Amino acid sequence: MTQIRNNWTREEITAIFNKPVLELMYEAATVHREFHDPQEVQVCTLLSVKTGGCPEDCAYCPQAARYHTNVKVHKLLDVQEVIGKAVEAKESGSTRFCMGAAWREVRDNRDFDNVLEMVKGVSSLGMEVCCTLGMLTDEQARKLKDAGLYAYNHNLDTSEEFYGDIISTRTYDDRLETLESVRKAKISVCSGGIIGMGEKEDDRIGMLLTLSTLPEHPESVPVNALVPVEGTPLEEQPKVSVWEMVRMIATARIIMPKAMVRLSAGRVRMNLEEQALCFMAGANSIFAGDKLLTTPNPGYIKDQEMFQQLQLKPREAYKKEVSIHTIH
Repeated sequence: MTQIRNNWTREEITAIFNKPVLELMYEAATVHREFHDPQEVQVCTLLSVKTGGCPEDCAYCPQAARYHTNVKVHKLLDVQEVIGKAVEAKESGSTRFCMGAAWREVRDNRDFDNVLEMVKGVSSLGMEVCCTLGMLTDEQARKLKDAGLYAYNHNLDTSEEFYGDIISTRTYDDRLETLESVRKAKISVCSGGIIGMGEKEDDRIGMLLTLSTLPEHPESVPVNALVPVEGTPLEEQPKVSVWEMVRMIATARIIMPKAMVRLSAGRVRMNLEEQALCFMAGANSIFAGDKLLTTPNPGYIKDQEMFQQLQLKPREAYKKEVSIHTIH
C-alpha cells in the first residue's frame, strides 16, 4: 500500500527521477492504478476571460505587455458570454472549466465582481470551476469560495533557484503565499510548472520537491512543455522531448499519488503515441479545446479520436476520491 508522504527529500526524488525510463514508467503506472482508474481522464477547458496587457515579465508568456507578440489585448469578457462558453465546453465533454485572466493580482473592483458572477454561473451548470487570476489575498480567496469556486490554479513554474531567471516582477514566496490563501479558503489547489525554459534537471526536481512537500499535495499538478512564442525571450528554446515529459509526469505520479497529473501545454506538438506514453506514465487529465489561453491546443475532434483509439473515458465532475491515510 503506497503511503501519501509530504516529507520527500531531494535525494529520494532525484533517485526516482533518474531511474531507467521504462522502470520509472512501470512504477508510476503501478501507483496510478492503486489510486485512479487508468482508463479515466479528466477533460478540462481553459478560457482566457481577460487577455494580454499583463504588467509582469514572465519570459514564457505572450500576454506580457512588454513583449511584442501577436496577442491582441481584450478587456474582461461579458459574464453571459463566458457562461455560454462553459455550456459549449460541457456539451463537448469537459467537466472542469477554468477561467484565466492576465492580471498580476486580483483587485477588489467591478472586474472581480464580474468574475465572481462567472464563477456562480458556471458552478450552477454542475461543472467544477477553476480560476487563474494571479495573486490573491485570503479575503479574495474566501469570496471566490463563497461564489462556488472549486479549484484555483497558480503554478510555481519552476524551482525557487531558477525562478529569478524567468520572472523578476514577483517572488517565489508570493506564489507560495497565494497557494496558502487558496488552501486556507478550502479551495482545491492546482499547481505545477513548465519545462523547457532553459532550466537544469535539478530545477525540475526542485519544483517537484516544493510541490510534494506542501502541507497538502495539490489536487491537480499541470505539467507543461514550453510552447515558444515569437516575441518572448524564450522564443528560441528547443522542443522538449517526450521522454522529458514522461520523467516529469511519472515522478509527479509516484510522489503525489492522489493528484490529477495534467498533460497541459505542449500537447499540440505531440503525436498520439507520445501522448499515450504520458498517460501510461500516470497523466490523467488534459485541457481540451483548440486554445490554451493564447497558445494552440489539439482540437475537440482530434481528442475524441484519441480517446476512442486509446479507449479512454472522461472522468465525471466532482468525483469523490477514496480517503487515504496521510503521514507527515
